[in-house]
Amino acid sequence: MQNILFSHSYFLRFDPKQWKIGLPYPPLGTLYAAALMRENGYHVSLADSMFADGPNEIIAAVEKNIPEFFVLYDDGFNYLTKMCLTNMREAAFKIIRHAKEKGCIVIVSSSDSIDHYQEYLEQGADFILLGEAEITLLELINAISKNESSHLHIPGIVFLQDGAVVKTVRRNVLKDLDSLPLPAWDLIDIGPYRNSWIKNAGYFSINLATTRGCPFKCNWCAKPIYGNRYNSRSPENVVQEIKLLKEKFLFGHIWFCDDIFGLKPGWVRDFANCLEKENLEIKFKIQCRADLLLQENFISDLARAGCENIWMGAESGSQKILDAMDKGTTVEQIYISAQLLKKYNIKPSFFIQFGYPGETKEDIKKTIGMINDLLPYEIGISVSYPLPGTAFFENVKAELAQKANWTDSNELALMFKNIYQPAFYKQLHNYVHVNYRKHLALGFLKNIFLHPKKINIAGIKKALSFFYFIPLVLFEKIKMKQFEKLS
Repeated sequence: MQNILFSHSYFLRFDPKQWKIGLPYPPLGTLYAAALMRENGYHVSLADSMFADGPNEIIAAVEKNIPEFFVLYDDGFNYLTKMCLTNMREAAFKIIRHAKEKGCIVIVSSSDSIDHYQEYLEQGADFILLGEAEITLLELINAISKNESSHLHIPGIVFLQDGAVVKTVRRNVLKDLDSLPLPAWDLIDIGPYRNSWIKNAGYFSINLATTRGCPFKCNWCAKPIYGNRYNSRSPENVVQEIKLLKEKFLFGHIWFCDDIFGLKPGWVRDFANCLEKENLEIKFKIQCRADLLLQENFISDLARAGCENIWMGAESGSQKILDAMDKGTTVEQIYISAQLLKKYNIKPSFFIQFGYPGETKEDIKKTIGMINDLLPYEIGISVSYPLPGTAFFENVKAELAQKANWTDSNELALMFKNIYQPAFYKQLHNYVHVNYRKHLALGFLKNIFLHPKKINIAGIKKALSFFYFIPLVLFEKIKMKQFEKLS
């Protein structure tokens, strides 16, 4: 039986913002690949880099195991891996070089390696897997194990042959997701994840995926792993995994990490029915689009299933910018869907993006106004980030010669020319956050007068924070104005 050591290239310690937040999820994509290889007779193990001090810990695992195959398989469900942060790339290169020196056959599957396969091959990787990679990995390792002389017949791989880069045809995505074994959850030491969540959030959340891919065409969104095809697991298959994890990990919350949750007609209704049939009560959050959250029966089914929070790709309060992004949604839909979610006690949260080409001061004001009007439960603010494979990247790639990736997820550097300098957008991020908190506090203050019988200590503290945020907002606004003038 041949040994396969799996790892991934996301190191939480190398991403200071995420390390401070301390709410990590296990590498789900890695666990899927390991489960399939084990099901097909291979001995698998995992060196989890999430809490590692650095690449030397993974290197030590390679030296201890000396596996025939070392597979660096990133979690394609984690948006942080799609950002291709240079801290993680450098760590991956160090691990790859060492595994190669130890005689391992090195195989890599990641968004970054798809975008930069030449560099990964130069660092010592034997094969780069393109796109959805579980079946590709299985076919490739089977072929190598049989000493097949050619690998040209295997779709979805890149490798060097006689010094030249060979790239085979892209593999079609997997349609029957139920055919995959459930992730190899037993390979994970769940303790550090649980402890970090309990410490920083007061509960423990686990990640599951019910679908792969996204059929929508936002021109800034890269989909190097699962592409534009949308395929779904059956509700029964998902509920089976939930039952298993309930028994194994006693979690209190689920993050369904699909790009788009519940797009298949009737899926959410059937899912809610399956949960009720199994007498399972769960709490979860999802990602979805404003235009998919306009039907009341869909929202009521989400609430019935246990949905508490929906992260919506709002992006901008300016219709001009949404249209420029090819978003396919309207500002009006954002308003209507957010209000409908609140009706069913589901919290709307917004992803917001500043700095898209053509965005003006007036567009920024519209976005801030939308946030203040709707007061989402949470906001995630970023600046436009060009990723290879997108129309947006092609439009600005001439300006990315010196810098094309962030070092970590909090860098927030605008890497192309826009109306304002990069420092303005970093300060805009700070201003919008404190201004948002001020408006939230004002809402609590109003509730004290409108509903005095519902007053509690937590509500009073949040209401009083309004007076803290007033001068802070003014201070952040003045700093932002200074950067605006310098642009």
